[in-house]
Order: sequence, then structure tokens, then C-alpha cells
Amino acid sequence: MGLRLQLQELHLPESFFHYAAKYKEHLLKWNKIHNLTGAKDEKTLDSFIVDAVYPVSFLPKINSLMDIGTGAGFPGMILAFALSDTHVTLVEPLAKRASFLQFIKADLGLQNVTIVKKRVEDMDSQIFDMITSRAVTDTKMLLNLSKKHRDADTKLFFYKGEKVFDEMDDVVENMHYKVIEKQNRHYLLLGENI
Repeated sequence: MGLRLQLQELHLPESFFHYAAKYKEHLLKWNKIHNLTGAKDEKTLDSFIVDAVYPVSFLPKINSLMDIGTGAGFPGMILAFALSDTHVTLVEPLAKRASFLQFIKADLGLQNVTIVKKRVEDMDSQIFDMITSRAVTDTKMLLNLSKKHRDADTKLFFYKGEKVFDEMDDVVENMHYKVIEKQNRHYLLLGENI
């Protein structure tokens, strides 16, 4: 099943599919040399893209988003394709991945993307409306890493597996949370006001 068919329920802008096609083309080329991600074929890439963008169906409207440990662009770059009115900051400390993200930003002319080649804990303090992360670390550590980038209104949105429920015992700070389950993915939405 093609990407467009898998995502038809999301009513994404036409530009999303153009960006996704160019992104996949570049990533498959770069991946042969730089090993940026474990996704080595188009079908796997499509599943990663679907996984990354599915949350636009239920996330609140936001002006700014920071993705911690973006890697080759999941989920941050993919969310940037879908959320053209949201400024997306991609935080990626590894030079080869940050260079790839910079290349994609330039090649696609993305005005809503900033790439930061640092570890999130080395960034200057800046508050975001939403903070995302996928496959970086556990929830408690992500809460710690994101402290100086959030306030009471910031939503945290983490891409998790089935162990998400085990991690919730460690979550403190009086945060409310929702777990959205979809096949093998559990999406964790945290915040004081959700």
C-alpha cells in the first residue's frame, strides 16, 4: 500500500507528499554511505513516515516544536512537512545526521525548520509549545532533558513502545498523561493541561 493511501485519513497538504518523496529519495542515497537510519528500503521508510505523521490527526495546534534526538528526521522533519505553520527545531548532535537534515532543509526550501547540532542539554534555554522525541531514552530522562525548554503550557509528546506503561510509575511533576495506542506504537502525550 502506497504512502498516500496509508495517510488518506489525515488530509495532509499536497506539499507533504512532494517533500516525503524527495526526502525518501535523498535518505536512501545518503544511507548507503553514512548509515543514518535502520530503514534501508522504501517500504520501511514509508512505515517510519506513517508512524511519525499519524499524530497530526489528534495533536493540538502549536506554533513551535522541538524534537530531541531527531536522527535522520523521525519524527521532527516529517512533522515539519505536515505542519507548515509550526516552527520545528530539530536537535541532533551527530554531525552526519545534522548535515543530512541541513541538506533536506535547503533542498526542499523549508522555512519552518531550524537544525541545532548539539545535545539538548547543551542548548540555551528556550520555551517550546511542544517537545517530541522518538527512541532516545526513557520518559523520566526526557522530562529531565527538556526542563529548560518547557513551561506549564508545554505539551510533551513521546513516541513509545509497549513498555510505556512501565515508565509511567517514574513520571512525577504532577503531569497528566494520555497514551494513544496504534498497532505497535504507543504515543505518550504529557502536560499539566491536557
